Amino acid sequence: MNVRTRSSALLCTLGLVTTLALATASAEDAGPRQPVAKAAKAANIEAIAEVAEVAEVAEVAEVAEVAKASKAAKISLTPVATARNPIAGAAGPGGTVWFAERAGTVRVLGPKGLGQPVLDISAETTTDGERGLLGIAFDPARTHLYLSYTNLEGTSTIDEFAVRKGRIRPETRRTVLTQTQPYANHNGGDIRFGPDGYLYIAFGDGGAGGDPHGNGQNLDTLLGKMLRIDPRGGTPYAIPSDNPFVGDPNARGEIWAYGLRNPWRFSFDARTGDLFIGDVGQNDWEEIDRAPARSRGGENYGWSQMEGNHPFRGGTEPANHARPIHEYPRTGLGCAVTGGFVYRGNAIPALRGQYVFSDYCDGTIRSLGLRNGKVTAVNDLVVNGGEVVSFVEGGAGELYVLAQGGAITRIDPA
Repeated sequence: MNVRTRSSALLCTLGLVTTLALATASAEDAGPRQPVAKAAKAANIEAIAEVAEVAEVAEVAEVAEVAKASKAAKISLTPVATARNPIAGAAGPGGTVWFAERAGTVRVLGPKGLGQPVLDISAETTTDGERGLLGIAFDPARTHLYLSYTNLEGTSTIDEFAVRKGRIRPETRRTVLTQTQPYANHNGGDIRFGPDGYLYIAFGDGGAGGDPHGNGQNLDTLLGKMLRIDPRGGTPYAIPSDNPFVGDPNARGEIWAYGLRNPWRFSFDARTGDLFIGDVGQNDWEEIDRAPARSRGGENYGWSQMEGNHPFRGGTEPANHARPIHEYPRTGLGCAVTGGFVYRGNAIPALRGQYVFSDYCDGTIRSLGLRNGKVTAVNDLVVNGGEVVSFVEGGAGELYVLAQGGAITRIDPA
């Protein structure tokens, strides 16, 4: 590991194109297709009073904005930096934004673009398949940085570093959690602290195609799951006592939700605390899942009995299936959903309260109008971010778009 060292020559290779067609990576996945996203009817302004009653979040003025936003907001993408295969990011200390490059480096955005790496673990990770440095997160106090990566053996690893005065303390590094991965795809790897102060970790089903080991519905493995742990509460971590499967001898206590194929980017609404997950499909359907902030966990998102709202290979819909709030078919260029964020910035009022997302193969930036947890509109925002692999939310709520080719752009008003 090198801290504040040279910038590694992390050149994007042809292999990454197939790799981060992320999560479509199964031999059976069909070629280029495009999602069809037709706008639903506009939200009715007369529903504002009802929305204000049930949405635990919003003032009436903001609810009005959400209702009006059924007409697609006008946005543009402003280039802010170029990276080497950017993969994830997080709001850091002092209003900074930190970005991870897949080969193992972390860099901080400054007035002149990205600075030199503040952390380099490129000698300890591998980028074969869908592996590499896959996620970064700061705790709420911004005093600890967490990395999610696959080590040289392909094992998913969560490491912690103390951060003092905006600088990483490499001598404090420790490993919090590991998970063996049977294949080089569907590793998931996104991490984020929830509004409850706990660390959430998303793992895919372990790879290959069709979930051959049945991990999605198996509560005795961490694969195909959303985890919730307290990284500072024990050695190496503690399991919150109110996790849904604590005390169940047939389930892992770390599990918060299950039935996920390859959760490629999840987020919490900064205003409401609602959880949103972009889960990549197998051959036919991409989906976006939601759990309200009041959820006590235990949601079953259906994989591999279900792909979106549809039985997979003759599967039976589980009685407790938490259906997606949005799905789209692979009928064109779309191949792998890239989950995003509910926009809570100030630069684009017409976008506020909408969930922004994209697709790795299609690249179109889209948004979902939301009311009471239901989708009221599907908007094409008429800009293309390239091979979009991630969105990043800055400390002020503005969103950045990361493209595999290296572009880091900010979503601005048109």
